This record gives sequence, structure tokens and C-alpha cells, in this order.
Amino acid sequence: MTGHTKSYDVVIVGGGAAGISVAAGLVKKKSGLNIALVEPSTQHAYQPGWTFVGAGIFDQSQTVRDESTLIPKGVEWVRQSVEEFRADTNCVVLDDGSSLSYRYLVAAPGLRLAWDKVAGLEATLGRNGVTSNYRYDLAPYTWQLVQEMKGGEALFTQPDMPIKCAGAPQKAMYLSCDRWRKAGVLNDINVGFHNAGGVLFGVAAYVPALMDYVKSYQADLRFNQNLIAIDGDKKEATFAVKGQGETVTHETRGFDFIHVCPPQVGHDFAAQSPLANAAGWIDVDQHSLRSTKFDNVLALGDATSTPNAKTAAAVRKQAPVVVDNLIALLEGREPKAAYNGYGACPLTVEIGKIVLAEFEYGGKVKPTFPNFINKGLQATARAWWLKEKLLPTLYYDWMLRGDRTLAKPETLTT
Repeated sequence: MTGHTKSYDVVIVGGGAAGISVAAGLVKKKSGLNIALVEPSTQHAYQPGWTFVGAGIFDQSQTVRDESTLIPKGVEWVRQSVEEFRADTNCVVLDDGSSLSYRYLVAAPGLRLAWDKVAGLEATLGRNGVTSNYRYDLAPYTWQLVQEMKGGEALFTQPDMPIKCAGAPQKAMYLSCDRWRKAGVLNDINVGFHNAGGVLFGVAAYVPALMDYVKSYQADLRFNQNLIAIDGDKKEATFAVKGQGETVTHETRGFDFIHVCPPQVGHDFAAQSPLANAAGWIDVDQHSLRSTKFDNVLALGDATSTPNAKTAAAVRKQAPVVVDNLIALLEGREPKAAYNGYGACPLTVEIGKIVLAEFEYGGKVKPTFPNFINKGLQATARAWWLKEKLLPTLYYDWMLRGDRTLAKPETLTT
């Protein structure tokens, strides 16, 4: 197929939450469009469920479905990887050398988990007590390690932002600690949370409730400490520690258990494309989600430059904005739909209770059900029920089907 080109009204790159949601929304709202969706994977992962797998709440199989069952009828699935965005010629080059031309492009390729940026990490993942809920195949190993842990050093790490679900690294800590407390071994375990940033959570209103649990689990919070190397055989982790001014020192700690959140970057084909900014993220207007460089390109999800939390909840609000603005462009109208920066992070502080953080741009607290969950500022069992029972349904049966319930776009102001 080298050199072959097919043409479409809309090409969507990425078959994750963002790409599928936009495809479904377009099919629902405007018939007759010739749409291609580019996604090489045959499996679709419900990644928010991996935290629960790592705590023994969900089975691994509950977090994956066949990609073919989620792609809307009328959308052509192109099962290949993207090699290059050629936005100047309205073209996407695929890994077999063929290309797709488009009138409009929706870029939703996600990001790359950069395990390689921590020396020695890839060689020891899944053994020597080194695990991560950020990978489907490793989340069950987290649960295995949690059950086997009877005493010693347990470390949890968080890299520099941005990352998917900024609360996930500490969720793993809280749930592990709760399991250890219930098993009667927590007092024999030294728990350390090494955060490359300077705060526990980026929205200050939620920090007091989280700190109550940090103290309850006797966790040692260490800020400005970034994991840079792991020696699995020696069971040692090395951190770059930021001091006063520009000073950086290295500190090595032994561990029996370590949960690693990897550094995260844009995929090379996106980061090195004309769509990207200097940091490697697809540069868009943070409200319209339209490319700052190409008028016929919109983007959403983890790959973009928008200063919001990279969560599935953000995508739920972004997708209708992209759909409405794309349809407006197709019909020759000015895009008017706006994304307000909404993100959500259900912070699983113990088995059966969650601090449900919901917020907009600027760190403004924005609870969806304020009276139901005490404005999200305290841990509640109701929020746990939402996470365990309602959110998977909301994800698969509403969001990925183009349903806008609780996700109506705002209107751009000039």
C-alpha cells in the first residue's frame, strides 16, 4: 500500500476515550460524513479501573473490551499506527507508507509512558518488588505484592507534571496502606511518597482531607524528589532531590515494594510534528480546542497543551466541544463551543471511601453533585459508589456512545 492515499471528511487519530467519544458524537449529530479512525490496538482499556485492580477490587478482565465493539457504525477503522502528521498538506502518514488526506483532523493520540527515562526501570518492572498501576499487565502484580508485604520499606513515586490522572500515584499508596492496616501489618511498614512536585495535590481545597489520611497511614511525604534510577537486584531507588536555588543532590533508598508512576511525554510523531508546541504537546486554544496553528485541526485528550488534569473526566467534557466546533466548521459557521477546564479525580483514600475532586481551570472547585458528596471536600462512601458502580457505565454506555449527559459544552465568550 506504499504511497496509496485515501480521502475523508474527518480523520480521527486515536481510538482511546477521546477518539471514540468524538467519533460517536459526530455520527450522532451529523449524518453523511466520511470518517476514518486510526487506531492500531484491538483492545480498549478502561484505565481508571487499574487502580482498583492493584487493590484487589476489580479483576483485570473488567478493564478491557474489544476495540471493534466500541467504534461507531459508519466510521472506518484504520488499524495502523501514525508515522507522521503532515498538517501543511492535510495528510496523515501511516506506518505502511500509505496516507490519509482529510478536510478536518481530530488529533487524540494520547501520550507515551516514558519508562525509559528512569535508568534501570524497564529491566526490573514486574519483578523485584517493582510495579505500577499505569500498565494493564502490572496492576495484578501490585495486588500480589500488597498481599505479600508484611514489613519493610514501601515507596510510591510521582514524576514531574503533566501526567495522566495526577492523583493515581497517591491512590495506590492509600489503598495499599488501607489493605496493610486491615491485615494488621501497617505498623511494620515504612511508607514513603516521593513526589517530584512541591504539593500533594494541585487543587488546594482537597489537600486537608488527603493529609488526614497521610497522617493516619503514617506516610512520609517527600517533595521535590524525582525518581531517576532503580536497581532491581539491589532493591534500591535513586532520587534527584531539588534543594535551595538550583541545587540538586541524589538520594538512594532501599525498598521491598515500590510503585512507580513513570514520566509521561507526547508520542514522537505528535511531539515532533508541526502541530506541537516546544514542550511536545499538540498546541490548541484551551477553550475551543482548535489548533493554534492549523484552522482545520482540533485536538483533545492527553496529547494536548490544555492546562487541565489529564483524565477521562476531562475528555468527557472536551469531546462535545470538539464535536460541536467541528460541525460548525464543516457547515461554514464560527465555532462557539467552549471547554472550561473541567477535570475530576476520585481519590481512593480507603476501601469504601473517596475524596471526589472536581475542578475547572484555575483550580476552581466544581462538584457535579455537591449535596450528594459533601462538595467533594471530604471522603464519602457515596463517592466510592459513584467510582465503582456508576463511572464504568458512564464511560462505556454514555461517553463512548456520544451521550452528552452532564457534559453540555459552554459557549465561547469574545
